[in-house]
Amino acid sequence: MIPVSVLTGFLGSGKTTLLGALLRHPQMERTAVVVNELGEIGIDHDLIETSDESFVQLANGCLCCNVRSDLVLTLVDLAARRRRGEVPMFERVVIETSGLADPAPILHALMTDAEVRRHYVIGGVVTTVDAVGGGEVLERYRESVRQIALADCILLTKTDLPQAQPARVASAVRRIHPECPLRTVVRGAISPAQLFAADHRSVVPPGAPSRAQRGYRLLEEGGAHDHTSGVTSVAILRDTPVHAATLSLFLSALAGNCGERLIRMKGIVGIVEDPERPAVIHGVQHVYPAPEWLPGWPSADRRTRIVCIGHELRPAWIRELLDLLDEEVADEAALRSRTREDGAHGA
Repeated sequence: MIPVSVLTGFLGSGKTTLLGALLRHPQMERTAVVVNELGEIGIDHDLIETSDESFVQLANGCLCCNVRSDLVLTLVDLAARRRRGEVPMFERVVIETSGLADPAPILHALMTDAEVRRHYVIGGVVTTVDAVGGGEVLERYRESVRQIALADCILLTKTDLPQAQPARVASAVRRIHPECPLRTVVRGAISPAQLFAADHRSVVPPGAPSRAQRGYRLLEEGGAHDHTSGVTSVAILRDTPVHAATLSLFLSALAGNCGERLIRMKGIVGIVEDPERPAVIHGVQHVYPAPEWLPGWPSADRRTRIVCIGHELRPAWIRELLDLLDEEVADEAALRSRTREDGAHGA
């Protein structure tokens, strides 16, 4: 499966500079770059050509694809060309959104379209935030709030400029998404490994103790935060696994009761019936695809970790829901077991 990472951020937040710097890095070989708005991106003025060609092969072995219409069709076509040997054998896809884009539809497509799921898997959302004007942008434009709320990694840009207010902007970002890793990047100077090397299916990727210690402080506290933007973050941390049926009921209850108010949900869940193979869950608004099953735990941390981000969520209800459902499932399983034992004894 080919991981797809989404690079998003508001207009002028530094996406182009970041992507341009990344594409000059040797670690970005065998990467396909999908840009979904012609004219907004101009990496060195020659990344995207204004000809009729959809694909531009870059000198470092990367491939740039310009999307003029449907992203799903583009991804499927890109996979078919890769299979036929018409484009380089890319091993990663990076989608750069337009500055006013909501990343949710892209995540929806990656999670729900059957043909896309045959070839691709979500590799995470990277969001750039401008340390100069990012505070005002967050106050005025709802799109920027959603870009942050859906992020797996947030990059604070333009901190080297004299008018930058990194502390103020970082504080505003933290009020929206307190448990997300927040890094400072100057002129795109960050290695691809820092953005893309982590396991794309894990809430807390292996090999990243700083993320577990700092970015996921909310999980340790088991708390939730209400923000002036109306976005709430709710974390669930559980030491013991849950039953497989519990997970299905939990996702169904979230979809039915939260709907589009739940902007994003993600987690890694220990399962009673198969404790060595955790389930990874993703949800965007009302879309909850079937869990993915990992061949093993990606790190030494075997706890269930779930993060829900949305508008006007009920933290206590969400945190208690999983426990209550698992108690009911466990009771029913115990009752069925006793019934079978009684039947065996009666025979």
